[in-house]
Amino acid sequence: MTVYFIGAGPGAPDLITVRGLKLIQRCPVCLYAGSLVPEAIVVEAPETALVKDTAPMHLDEIIEDIRIAHENGHDVARVHSGDPSIYGAIAEQMRRLKVLGIDYEVVPGVPAFAAAAAAIGAELTVPGIAQTIILTRTAMKSSSMPEGESLDILGRSGATLAIHLSIRNIPQIERELTPHYGADCPVVVAYRVGWPDQAFIHGTLSTIRQKVRAEKITRTALILVGPAMAAQEFEDSKLYDSEFSHVLRIGAKGEVGPEATEV
Repeated sequence: MTVYFIGAGPGAPDLITVRGLKLIQRCPVCLYAGSLVPEAIVVEAPETALVKDTAPMHLDEIIEDIRIAHENGHDVARVHSGDPSIYGAIAEQMRRLKVLGIDYEVVPGVPAFAAAAAAIGAELTVPGIAQTIILTRTAMKSSSMPEGESLDILGRSGATLAIHLSIRNIPQIERELTPHYGADCPVVVAYRVGWPDQAFIHGTLSTIRQKVRAEKITRTALILVGPAMAAQEFEDSKLYDSEFSHVLRIGAKGEVGPEATEV
């Protein structure tokens, strides 16, 4: 018996991985985070499967259901939204399963920040503009942030920021990031990415607060910040440069340098 922590993707049923879907289709037990995972995904479970929404349940109740499945020899599809390695709350579940001696595996999924970038046609790592993506959040009632991970500190990097679970902290985001990125830095708020009612609000650090307030968005949104979000003037990458050589191609100049060992 194995518990499979499955990343279902951001919302669209066809963005789940083939592996994740096949596991849902065969597992006798399916426990899913119903507040973020659409029913269209778990409807693929077998007709005889126990399908249960864990949104109203606490950790002990979830683990108890898994323990019972273990006693019965039933594999469990534990379905989370996005990719379970990012704010998936799977670490605490896996810790409990280790104590109980229950096997588990993690099946990755499409993370919300990647789906958001795809939906708006943006590359988050633009040559000469940004080559680093930082996934973070701000302190809310649920949990605090570790020392050294404040927006003020992370913002000094100038990297593209994907800020999760923080739509209610827009004023703080503006206040802490403006000194590092400037008031006119592009910001995109992605609401319910992959769902039928998905929406994207484009603005800057100085305007996004008013735009979000006007749309009355208070949850289920990702905030992307950084100059890469609206970059137009930048150099082409060397990857497809006709004069650049790498392990799969000799450039027009016929030179093979140290860079040729990587693509």
